[in-house]
Amino acid sequence: MSESLPASLFLNPIWHALTGKHRHLAVAAGEACRYPADVAPFAALGRPVSAAIDDLGSLLASNDAVWMADDGADVGPRLRIETRLSCLQMALRPQVAPPPALPEIDIVPLAAADAPEMLALTDVAFPGFFRARTPLMGAYCGVRIDGELAAMGGERLRVERYPELSAICTRPEHRGQGLATSIIWHLVREHRRNGLMSWLHVGAENTRAVELYRSLGFDVVRTLMLRRVSRAD
Repeated sequence: MSESLPASLFLNPIWHALTGKHRHLAVAAGEACRYPADVAPFAALGRPVSAAIDDLGSLLASNDAVWMADDGADVGPRLRIETRLSCLQMALRPQVAPPPALPEIDIVPLAAADAPEMLALTDVAFPGFFRARTPLMGAYCGVRIDGELAAMGGERLRVERYPELSAICTRPEHRGQGLATSIIWHLVREHRRNGLMSWLHVGAENTRAVELYRSLGFDVVRTLMLRRVSRAD
């Protein structure tokens, strides 16, 4: 299973997304690039060298912080490491067949106009990662109950033929109804129709989510450490 998300791409997936499928969103300087702050809090280096660290520093505002793959390299005096996060990269086994859609769960597409509701919903589950223009990164969908966005999910990083599932969350009062699972399968079916492989990141300590994804047929491929950095001045 380890080859399902090749190390050549997935040890630094943010870089490969920003220099590939998401290059139209990239803000770059030398050997560093990032997403605009209102799209996603992610950045990457082409190589772990001091010149690239300086390049990244030039892309950060004084009150800005970004997450990047932690290769263990010293960030020098220009940047400050604020925290680290251990993430599991999980990929859906190719032999897993998505179940048919449940007719009682109406999954609808979400667009830029829905961003305020999407932002409010994701802030309940994982504040800070979803931004006003995150929907530009891929396709998003959700479930509305009595007009309110009750659950959602979509695509974030796009590495070649590997779209990342992300922002999968449900309002607390609507949990236990299978909404998140239905959204996952909705996205997976679309990926399969287009010959794509579904994968995701999940915090290593989020055991509840990890077990859910395992039960659906996702396997852990590797652990990726991320670090949140900001300017030291």
